[in-house]
Parts: sequence; C-alpha cells; structure tokens
Amino acid sequence: MKARVHVMLKDGVLDPQGQAVAHALGALGFEGVGEVRQGKVIDLDLAGTDRAAAEAQVREMCEKLLANTVIERYDIEIG
Repeated sequence: MKARVHVMLKDGVLDPQGQAVAHALGALGFEGVGEVRQGKVIDLDLAGTDRAAAEAQVREMCEKLLANTVIERYDIEIG
C-alpha cells in the first residue's frame, strides 16, 4: 500500500525558503506571483492492506518524526 504525506508550515509561520523562491521567480521575470510557501512530500511504501491501520501508522510516523507539529501541519493520502 502506498502513502503520501504532504508537510507544510502552519499559517502564520515565517517561510524564508518560500520567500527566497518568490524573490527568485520575480528576478526571472515571472510576474504576478504572490506569497510562496514551500513544503515537502514524503512517499511511503507500506506492507499490509488495511487502509485504516495504514493511516493510523502513518499518522503516528508524522507525529513522532516526519513533521514538527509545533510549526508544521500534514495531510495524508493512502492509495
């Protein structure tokens, strides 16, 4: 079973990487780009076929390692 985790900084948390990307896009001539937020995607290949168990396992992974839940939020896709 496959799982994908999207990790992003929470709203209100300063995103210096996103600001650098926005600045670079402007310098390259791309106009009209507003705020840029940068995050990460983590793909996992899980053993097992129980969707609910897989989601619970990935949620625990996020809480313990994959996301800093103080400043980041995460979304899980199971497929």
